[in-house]
Amino acid sequence: MNAAPADDESQTPSRIAPVLLPLKWSDPLHWVMRGVNDMINSPGVASFYGVCFWLLALLLGWVFRAKPEYTMSIASGCLLVGPFLAMGLYDTSRRRELGLKPDLGQSITCWDEHMGSMGMLVLVLIVLELLWGRASLVVFAVFFNTGMPSTTGVVQAIFNPENWQFVLVYLVVGGAFAALVFSTSVVSIPMILDRDTDALTAAITSMRVVLENPGVMIFWGVIISALVVFSLWAWGAGLLVVGPVLGFASWHAYRSALQPLPAEPQTV
Repeated sequence: MNAAPADDESQTPSRIAPVLLPLKWSDPLHWVMRGVNDMINSPGVASFYGVCFWLLALLLGWVFRAKPEYTMSIASGCLLVGPFLAMGLYDTSRRRELGLKPDLGQSITCWDEHMGSMGMLVLVLIVLELLWGRASLVVFAVFFNTGMPSTTGVVQAIFNPENWQFVLVYLVVGGAFAALVFSTSVVSIPMILDRDTDALTAAITSMRVVLENPGVMIFWGVIISALVVFSLWAWGAGLLVVGPVLGFASWHAYRSALQPLPAEPQTV
């Protein structure tokens, strides 16, 4: 009598083991194109989140120039806000897949049913960000004896050819943390939205996607980095477009990387 409910519960989305799909080198370009298509068909939602990303970039840039000692704190705050903003874009792409109209109100509140998992994942990202900042300061301390570097000092140190050893170590340390943050979050947040899974399962699945498709994921990371760097010209105004496009594209990356749940539409 009690077997049926238990069996039903075991088949809920959060309990179904994720099945990874192989990725092709051309997939990241298709994700970007789908992101552009989602933006064109969701102009109101895209504009709202584009402005949000731009304002966050302006705030971070101002703090870096005026109060560099608070840069990591503000960056951590952006990491706290960013995933919730991105989830709104994922929700919009998800609604379009289901044949529903984009809904800004729904996208803003879509995270409220996943607060536990999202909170844990964001906490992990913030810890990684703080460790990244501490490791950067350790690198400065090893190579220089000038105390807390100013903004000018950081720029001069990085672009001084005589400091190539420092630049190399700084890039290796930063690259290691960036790779860890990327691999932890590349599909975990859309997975939490789509399957209401816990943060640990989502993070591990995200890392599995990266480990099983290293070349494609590196290519995807390069595309993201290039678009973000390009968007920072003209006071970061490019984020008005690049931010939403990458958000929408990240949803399609998740959909391509994991086998759909039963009764879900198969994307191509």
